[in-house]
Amino acid sequence: MSTATLSTKTELTFEAKLDRLAEVAVRVGLGLAPGQELLMTAPIEALPLVRRITEHAYKAGATIVTTLFSDEESTLLRFRNASDASFDKTPTWLYDGMAAAFRSGAARLAITGANPALLAGQDPAKVGRLNVATSRAIKPAMELITRHDINWNIVAYATPAWAKLAFPQDTEEVAVAKLWDAIFAASRVDLPEPVVAWKEHDAKLQARAKSMNEKHYAALHFRGPGTDLRIGLADGHLWLGGGTTAGNGVHCVPNIPTEEVFTTPHKDRVDGSVTSTKPLSYQGMLIEGIQVRFEKGRIVEAKASKGEDVLQRMIDTDEGGRHLGEVALVPHSSPIAKSGLLFWNTLFDENAASHIALGQAYSTCVRGGDTLSPQELAAKGANESLIHVDWMIGSGQIGVDGITAEGAAEPLMRQGEWV
Repeated sequence: MSTATLSTKTELTFEAKLDRLAEVAVRVGLGLAPGQELLMTAPIEALPLVRRITEHAYKAGATIVTTLFSDEESTLLRFRNASDASFDKTPTWLYDGMAAAFRSGAARLAITGANPALLAGQDPAKVGRLNVATSRAIKPAMELITRHDINWNIVAYATPAWAKLAFPQDTEEVAVAKLWDAIFAASRVDLPEPVVAWKEHDAKLQARAKSMNEKHYAALHFRGPGTDLRIGLADGHLWLGGGTTAGNGVHCVPNIPTEEVFTTPHKDRVDGSVTSTKPLSYQGMLIEGIQVRFEKGRIVEAKASKGEDVLQRMIDTDEGGRHLGEVALVPHSSPIAKSGLLFWNTLFDENAASHIALGQAYSTCVRGGDTLSPQELAAKGANESLIHVDWMIGSGQIGVDGITAEGAAEPLMRQGEWV
């Protein structure tokens, strides 16, 4: 089917669109293989989507679908009533079980939709301690994900608290409806054949990544208001975009939606200053107006207009928290950017703007990275950390140059658009 046909939207009921989102998550996002187990995590409000994903997963041949639910009120009850020692504890047995499931071949699907400001009124020290404890416990499972050993995917569910943050002037009912419209549009489920549309979009992103790989740039140089940043790229780096073939041989599209091409920076070759262009929601806390300065790959100065204490605790998680693990290019004309919405959710906002990520690098963005030891990956410049936090640095005022091995600058983006 032609792209022109696919771009024509059709009127569908909410239930039909939700079912299509579930189908896209299973068939495109996960590429779920017959005989696979599926481990899903979701906020308790997302039960209607969980059930539809479960149905599509079993129709695709899943053997067992297991869902772990989270409840925001229970999380707040912990902060209000638990002992101080509680915030250094986490159910390690649960995360060990998740890692065991992935090692045995299970696919992973996460439904996002938590209140981005859930912990805004809580003690930042306790939030930070709990995040560190959780990051350490979940690391074995996350390593299997960041190495793309398994097929995995993230999709979104519009919860009332999230919707009210995105549309503060509207009633809860109107805000939820608007957020759902935005999610469905960004996820391409309001098109006549969303699975076909996603395959075409995936092919375009992979073609862009292929063209970047043919350039073999040594670095990228970002310039714009408050930003003059040179990011050296890891030795043998690879650009990826859209879907990827996981180590188990299954092709998946990890993020629904996605508009980026991305690669691994060299952890010791980042210099200059950079200013965020969108707020960051991190573990239920909001950080705005981020400004950091790098020297030889390491953050040596960091401040924020709001949530600076949260930013400091984040980058102090470990030494790798002060180094980059990802750089991604996204055109300012992406559908999410054109919507004009601030989603307050990284899954969407990172696909509205070029971005960087502090923390863990993806080994799949290094040639042969899946076969390299942590020491060998580090030697090529790949960063290691307990965190991986994306934040947006792109806009319609940002230019990006590709720097060749000889030091020549070639224009890649101007005013946020591909040259």
